[in-house]
Amino acid sequence: MKKKKSGIGGFFKEFGEAVVKGDLFVKLSLVWMGAGYIRRKQIIKGILMTLLEVAVIVFTFGFATEYVRDFGTLGTVQQETVFNIVTMQNEFNDYDNSFMILLFSVISFVVWFTFLVIWLKNEVTVYRLQKKAQAGEHINTFVEDLQQFKNDKFYITLLALPVMGVVIFTIVPLLILIAVAFTNYDQGHMPPSALFTWVGFTNFKNLFSSGGMTITFGYAFRRILIWTLVWALFATATTYIGGILLSLLINNKRTKLPKLWRTLFIVTIAVPQFVSLLLVRNFFANNGIMNTICANAGITQWLRDIGAISTSYIPFLSAPGWAHVMIILINIWIGVPYQMLIATGVLMNIPSDQLESAKIDGATPMQSFIHITMPYMLFVTGPSLVTDFVKNINNFNVIYLLTQGVYTTTNQAMANSQAKEVDLLITWLFNLTQGYYNYKMASTIGIIVFILCAVFTLIAFSRFLKGDREEAFR
Repeated sequence: MKKKKSGIGGFFKEFGEAVVKGDLFVKLSLVWMGAGYIRRKQIIKGILMTLLEVAVIVFTFGFATEYVRDFGTLGTVQQETVFNIVTMQNEFNDYDNSFMILLFSVISFVVWFTFLVIWLKNEVTVYRLQKKAQAGEHINTFVEDLQQFKNDKFYITLLALPVMGVVIFTIVPLLILIAVAFTNYDQGHMPPSALFTWVGFTNFKNLFSSGGMTITFGYAFRRILIWTLVWALFATATTYIGGILLSLLINNKRTKLPKLWRTLFIVTIAVPQFVSLLLVRNFFANNGIMNTICANAGITQWLRDIGAISTSYIPFLSAPGWAHVMIILINIWIGVPYQMLIATGVLMNIPSDQLESAKIDGATPMQSFIHITMPYMLFVTGPSLVTDFVKNINNFNVIYLLTQGVYTTTNQAMANSQAKEVDLLITWLFNLTQGYYNYKMASTIGIIVFILCAVFTLIAFSRFLKGDREEAFR
């Protein structure tokens, strides 16, 4: 017997078969979606599908077409004030709003695509009902269908709201972000007072090139991208390894009062991160307590004598190089306690017989750590490590709270792009939108961040989840 095709190819093959071999009511379901259900005496289901179809038609002609028809131009009528001789007042004309056109057009496309999927699935479903009827099989009533969603298909019931949330709060904003990247939406083209329009790949060309006197986004992008990757690598590696080492140290048999030390580090987690970061920022400010201590100890003068600094203070968070290193060091203090808790739980589950066997065979503690402890930690916490790396690429809090109002770039090329050497892509994006209303370049950078995170996540997860490595640790 020929194996039935599955997946998208099999679905469309079954849809084609339904169109060709379906009876009158199955074919009629292409136009009236409830016809096939009513023919099989599933009246309530037929009414619901009919109402859905009517709702989409009303949405299309009563709302969507008003915006979608202008999607190609994003509006042509500029906002102007017109004197109304009836009211004897200046009033706004019937102008176009480019952002509303873009927003509601994208929403309309999502609604239509969702309806298309339902429409295709509906045709396949009514054809299956026809085959059941021809075979003399039982066709569920509406109540029995509801019972299935409480039993056999309960996973669909559980996933319905999360999937709707993903579509509304993730997919739609992402599509709008992508669309804005191909427009000239910025401070000079700000709706409703001004229109913006499509510009193709111009923003991407500006981002990946360095041409012109003021177009320096390419230069800023390369520097910030490199720092973002360096930061994510060091921030992830230092806190991960530091958490493991701290956990091993606290759980060592020779450590006195392990509960006290563990409690002290856990208390640091209880303090809100933004409070800790703001305090540390003031601590290492140009006129902060750390600079006072260094000046009194003669460290500042010594650094001036050897040419390490040219100021009367140590620019911990206000100069390139110094700020990069300090941000990574401060993040170690912030992130290690979290990793310590995770590592403590994992280390308690390392098979003790493997460690004992290694000790009997003459392995040193360092060899046991490299060949047993770390591989086991990577096996268990690998997906979490990937998540931490992606989180650090988008770690807005640490960079923004430590450098905002403290760090000012002296690099004119960076300043022309509204960027600083210590910015991550995510903080640069934030500054472009909140400070300069440069939504077109912010959206372009947002796409790059998304691609960067998605590619790394897919590659890393496929590497960590490849094969069955669980038996190696049993």
